[in-house]
Amino acid sequence: MSDEQNSQFITGLIWGGIPAAISAIGDAPFGRVKLLLQTQDELIKQKRLTKRYDGMVDCFSRIISEEGFLSLWRGTSATILRYFPVEILNLVLRDTIKNQFDFKKERDGYWTWFAGNLASGVISGGLVLFLVYSLDFGRTRLATDMKLRKKDDNDDDDAGEREFKGLIDVYKKILATDGIVGLYRGFLASLAGIVLYRAFYFGAFDTLKPLVLAGDLKDSFLASFVLSWIITTATSTVTYPLDTIRTRMMVTSGKEMEYKGVIDAFNQIIVNEGLTSLFKGWYVKTLKSLSGAVLIFIYLAFGQYGK
Repeated sequence: MSDEQNSQFITGLIWGGIPAAISAIGDAPFGRVKLLLQTQDELIKQKRLTKRYDGMVDCFSRIISEEGFLSLWRGTSATILRYFPVEILNLVLRDTIKNQFDFKKERDGYWTWFAGNLASGVISGGLVLFLVYSLDFGRTRLATDMKLRKKDDNDDDDAGEREFKGLIDVYKKILATDGIVGLYRGFLASLAGIVLYRAFYFGAFDTLKPLVLAGDLKDSFLASFVLSWIITTATSTVTYPLDTIRTRMMVTSGKEMEYKGVIDAFNQIIVNEGLTSLFKGWYVKTLKSLSGAVLIFIYLAFGQYGK
């Protein structure tokens, strides 16, 4: 890169970090509720939680009443910190890896192009994930770190103690008990999620695009946006069980080994809790996504038709 390009990148990184931080702060309460709903069965086993949540509203209410309003943002700092290395790594890796799989759909055929696109995305995404996974791990452990409350604890001034004081404390304690491996528990589930997500998304989009975006809708940006959101939501639903397995494996680091791996975690959850347990918290993520999509859709609609 030239000095001018470096300057432009740094400026873009800084200015891009501002909306990213605002977005992370806005999404954080929903993110924490989703994580708590996902991991509540593990937290009950660890006696960090006395009873299950009745749903999203109950989870919000109990967090605020038991820990205070600001605790809805616990773990957000790790999400904000994650933005900068991800952007830098994407810049460094994206074009380098993509150029190794420079296949064209028309020239090389659909399946060769599809496999190359999938491989480049998985390799670059996997490398980025590996390098920032400890921040994902730290955020999850902080967000699911409930104040240890006894069943007969009615003292509002002392709701109990947390397991971790902050992100650095997470690293110190997990490294002391489990070593570096402890910070990567659930990594393979995340990697499998990347593969499945990209395969399902691009497969569905390439299949549905010529069927849906035809005729009057062929050049419609709004129609393309809606189709993309529907496919994204469907893809997130398909991959959500892997996200649940990853998250639940994360919260077992530093504890007695409960899951031997991804397959063992999947089997234990299915046998002991049922299939629906893999989808706990799904609707929180979907509602958050839907609300964001509606706002964007309204903005685009007014921009296109309100002139």
